Amino acid sequence: MPDSYYTADFEKLTRLVANMFARVVAHNDRLPLNTQKPTRFHSRAPPNISVDEYMQRVAKYASLEPACLLIMLIYVDRICERNPTFTISSLTVHRFIITAAVIACKTLCDAYCTNAHYAKVGGVSMHELNSLEVEILRMMGWHLVATQEQLEQYYFTLVRQDSGMVLHSDNTDAERSHDGA
Repeated sequence: MPDSYYTADFEKLTRLVANMFARVVAHNDRLPLNTQKPTRFHSRAPPNISVDEYMQRVAKYASLEPACLLIMLIYVDRICERNPTFTISSLTVHRFIITAAVIACKTLCDAYCTNAHYAKVGGVSMHELNSLEVEILRMMGWHLVATQEQLEQYYFTLVRQDSGMVLHSDNTDAERSHDGA
């Protein structure tokens, strides 16, 4: 990973990931409703917390590491590739985020919290979180890890999509063009 990834302000990196989820939600919410039955991830109505606020909460209280944030985006792509009818929308994004965070932490971190803790952070019951975790694992075919190259690709994609980020021409580093990221 480029040096700027390791020195990036974690809150700003979290916001970049939250913004990516928010853009996906905004796009998918404009599509016609899928007539298939709802998934385990569907809520009856969108929660009263924005994607950004929810992501900040999960990142802070679930003690996410930067790589966890990136791999959550990889999980979205893997799931949608294997399950073309699944969409991240305002009705699914919050449950997806907490569940993907749990799996990312368990996959990438030496130490992680209990599902009871994650459930409390995410505002879901432990039983529901356990069910969601199994569902994501199944939907991804248990393909949980990513290569260094994949993580770098997702990081550079995030940076490029934020107007305040500038990639150096050698593609080995990225940094904020203003106020340091």
